[in-house]
Amino acid sequence: MHWHAYQWVGPGVERANEADRRPASPEFTTSLLPPMRTGDWLLKPPSRIAATFEEVVSAVAWMADEYAKIRAALLLPEPIPLEERLETARDLLPRGVDVQWGEWLHGGRFITIGIICCPNRHVPHPCPSRSS
Repeated sequence: MHWHAYQWVGPGVERANEADRRPASPEFTTSLLPPMRTGDWLLKPPSRIAATFEEVVSAVAWMADEYAKIRAALLLPEPIPLEERLETARDLLPRGVDVQWGEWLHGGRFITIGIICCPNRHVPHPCPSRSS
């Protein structure tokens, strides 16, 4: 197993466009919006992969780094302490469970930071970086 990192930052209201966030939509692969199901990130073009990791510790470190970049822009004071988030990610990822964080930012923006397991236990999608 390995893990792919994905991220999206944009106007939070755009998340309401659920049609483009579902694989059945013709716009799904070109839409920048995050998918409704975490495993469906694997259907997005490989160019959407922010990083790929062979070790959980590296994947979790990436999440911590990305979170640190937006921490000052959080709309609410850290709803879940970062160390608790990281501990949960370190537990879930090796067991094949995707980890995705979503937070509101100032100015009506929203961020999604995710690590998706590949292969994925919840969806049958091929690995986007190893299927071509």
